[in-house]
Amino acid sequence: MHANLYDFSPTLRLLVLGVLVASGPLLLVYLRNIKSSPLGRMHSLAVVTLFLTFDLVLFGAFTRLTDSGLGCPDWPGCYGSASPLGAGEEIANAQRAMPTGPVTRGKAWVEMVHRYLATAVGVLITVMAVAAWLGRKAAGGGSALLPGWATLTWVWVCIQGAFGALTVTMKLFPLIVTLHLLGGYILLALLTVQVAMLGKRQGAGAQPLILPVHLRGWLLAAVGLLLLQAASGAWVSTNYAVLACTDFPQCQGSWWPAMDFAQAFTVWRPLGLNPDGSHISFQALTAIHLTHRGLALVTLLALAALAWHLSTYSTLTRAARLLGSLLVLQALTGISNAVLEWPLLAAVLHTGGAGAMVMVLVWLLASVSFQSATDWALAFAGRLNQ
Repeated sequence: MHANLYDFSPTLRLLVLGVLVASGPLLLVYLRNIKSSPLGRMHSLAVVTLFLTFDLVLFGAFTRLTDSGLGCPDWPGCYGSASPLGAGEEIANAQRAMPTGPVTRGKAWVEMVHRYLATAVGVLITVMAVAAWLGRKAAGGGSALLPGWATLTWVWVCIQGAFGALTVTMKLFPLIVTLHLLGGYILLALLTVQVAMLGKRQGAGAQPLILPVHLRGWLLAAVGLLLLQAASGAWVSTNYAVLACTDFPQCQGSWWPAMDFAQAFTVWRPLGLNPDGSHISFQALTAIHLTHRGLALVTLLALAALAWHLSTYSTLTRAARLLGSLLVLQALTGISNAVLEWPLLAAVLHTGGAGAMVMVLVWLLASVSFQSATDWALAFAGRLNQ
């Protein structure tokens, strides 16, 4: 049975399911913060939402890597139903028609669980935005609950939802899938900003972390480089170019195998095809893979240097060690993806490691105060004289 690309008939039931899934975390936040201030409750809700969003990014990677993205070929439901239970006959027919195709009962459940979790995260972010605006005065200040950041996050999660829909209806169009993954990292960054800033305001009387202003530029550059590297990794994954090179450090037994960069980075094209309908060449897949490796080396060296520099500040030793550990994880999982021919666990961890590094760098940017070199030196001297 052919499914319409968009069938909104199960939308209300999906929203109810999303609310039910989100009610657990909301109840937990409420019970743990009955006596807390509005600021404390908002901080706790932001932490829980960030945690579940990170889980959503991981599960999105699992969905993509198990080829479950088209397990339900319509949106937002599954053959017009709110779950695969109501689409059993359609799924069975699709599987009989194409036994090795994208639609199976298992893949349909993976895809729909991903949509349920995404809906729940959307509900939590909506609650954050509403609470931020309604609780402004109770929090002791018009912007104490960060209504602007909460609203921006809500807008962004709506955009993410649109990209999720297009991922399905445009049949895993590589550019859309890549932007969807990058959007997930940006969502993590937006939530991390709120966690860091709300935590900073909760501990307003504590000694702030102060660093020289030049580190802000370094951290911003590191975030930009990391997102560029994540985009190249998503392009590798969405084009199934991981297995173009199954040896390391060489590729196909050569330091510079045959490559076609023009085909590799023609971004507006269907999966596996060129704009003219011809199949993308193996040389193009090789170019995609090796470009990612080259960017990975640059990113690894830059972030390793940043981690070492951060470790020279006693207050940032733990953050530096965490960043260094994540770099090691990324290197090991990235290499194993090639030489072990794309094991699922390593591939999911590789996606999660990139998201975790985005969170660490953004947390530093949002939680640390930056001063000019002169002011920082004077403040440091003052602390020594205390």
